[in-house]
Amino acid sequence: MEHPENHEQYKGLTVNSGVKQPPVVNPYFKGRVARKPLPSAGELVEGIIKGDVTMLSRAVTLVESLSADHQAIAQEVIEKCLPYSGNSRRIGITGVPGAGKSTSIDVFGLHVLRDGGKLAVLAIDPSSERTKGSILGDKTRMEKLAIHPSAFIRPSPSAGSLGGVARKTRETVVLCEAAGYNNIFIETVGVGQSETAVHSMVDFFLLIQLAGTGDELQGIKRGIMEMADGIVINKADGDNVDRARLAQAQFRSALHLFPPTVSGWMPEVLCYSGYYEIGIAEVWQMIDRYFDFVKNNGYFEQRRQQQARYWMRETIDEQLRLHFYNNPEVEALLHDREQRVLGNRQSSFTAARDVLDFYFSKNIH
Repeated sequence: MEHPENHEQYKGLTVNSGVKQPPVVNPYFKGRVARKPLPSAGELVEGIIKGDVTMLSRAVTLVESLSADHQAIAQEVIEKCLPYSGNSRRIGITGVPGAGKSTSIDVFGLHVLRDGGKLAVLAIDPSSERTKGSILGDKTRMEKLAIHPSAFIRPSPSAGSLGGVARKTRETVVLCEAAGYNNIFIETVGVGQSETAVHSMVDFFLLIQLAGTGDELQGIKRGIMEMADGIVINKADGDNVDRARLAQAQFRSALHLFPPTVSGWMPEVLCYSGYYEIGIAEVWQMIDRYFDFVKNNGYFEQRRQQQARYWMRETIDEQLRLHFYNNPEVEALLHDREQRVLGNRQSSFTAARDVLDFYFSKNIH
């Protein structure tokens, strides 16, 4: 019996059968689709080399994964893709929030694609310190590129660790180059430390500035200016043209006070409007002149070699840090020494030395 309460021994108690459940809203719904099995490293490499965007996306997901199994497959894929990489222009694009980076990338990208080839845009998106989540909404501001068949846009969350994301972004560059993308744009979050990380993986570093924002001196600070290979002032349209020209003159004067660049290239300052697509060709002609200049004097290959050396050492640093903090004995000793430091029974320096001495005695024979 469906409802035992309706038995005759329970007189006066009746349970109705209830309301009949309506059918599903979508008559074509057939339940949850089973997840596709993870391709092997060989299948991923084969798909990437053929330019399969789905395989490229799945490989990038493995690169970004924290799973040890996924990382093992990702590293194998990267190793096999290395011989097919290195044939692109890697361009870093930075600027303060609101400078129009995403809009500019949209129009720069379309200009590049008119000459043929393929474009990959890798955007580092800031993550919330509280929830660790990211909007990953840069793609929505690149309306034309997002639907272009020759463009691949991939936003990545910073997840609180710019160093880790930078390494994964560099590995993603290798995969994109193997897939035939001969132009790579890397957009930074525009908040300080990320610029240094992105500068260490690109050939040309473009700084986007604004005029008439109230404090022109903020844009002439040495750190970011010394990294820039080209400076462009956005929103040079309408009533803002005169302010943009004035800012252009100020930046040019400031650049003359800096020491010569290692490459020998003198950074240029140009004005343009990303929204109205004014001056886009001139910006790209400047980038063309830069690549011709550094390839002729040998700096292009020299910089690529320096970057490869830098990222090898960065990876060593990261792996050493992980090995150190994931050691259970070190973790226990670290907790003990932290309590001693917090209780003013030992200084921070001697506590750190004790932990390091213990670690090295265990791992170096």
